Amino acid sequence: MARSANKTGSGKAGAARWLQWLLLSAVVIVLDQFTKVLILGYYQLGGSTRVTDFFNVVRVHNHGAAFSMLADQSGWQRWFFTVLGLAAAGLIVWLLRAHAGQKLFSAALALILGGALGNVIDRLLHGYVVDFLDFHWRGMHFPAFNLADSAITLGAICLIVDELLRVRKSK
Repeated sequence: MARSANKTGSGKAGAARWLQWLLLSAVVIVLDQFTKVLILGYYQLGGSTRVTDFFNVVRVHNHGAAFSMLADQSGWQRWFFTVLGLAAAGLIVWLLRAHAGQKLFSAALALILGGALGNVIDRLLHGYVVDFLDFHWRGMHFPAFNLADSAITLGAICLIVDELLRVRKSK
């Protein structure tokens, strides 16, 4: 995917444009960590509250990645996913600096950055990611997730939309 250079520019305007995206990431991190503190404070591991016919608030510890991938491993995955999250964060920050003027693209990256770092913080503090949103339907449960995961998913959707719009505009 070729992306046109859109440098942030120099001076206060360029810095402000780049920093607004970091601020969005920071908001995601704060909200994510706040909700996880609440879950850790009010729920025991495995505890659950039924909210609706299709939604529960639960406390689950995910030692792996998405959908508990590699959760049954001996512990190396904690550090692997931590390093992977930090490497992704570094790449995203670099992309944000280079493309801060592209609003949808940068918003998507900022959401992904905030979500990735929210889960990295969990891995560093607890050794696992705290998940608590549990959706289910007719006896089937979607794997529990958290606000960081939601931000990553929304960011990925925005990246797809941004790319579709970019391709459409180039035709």
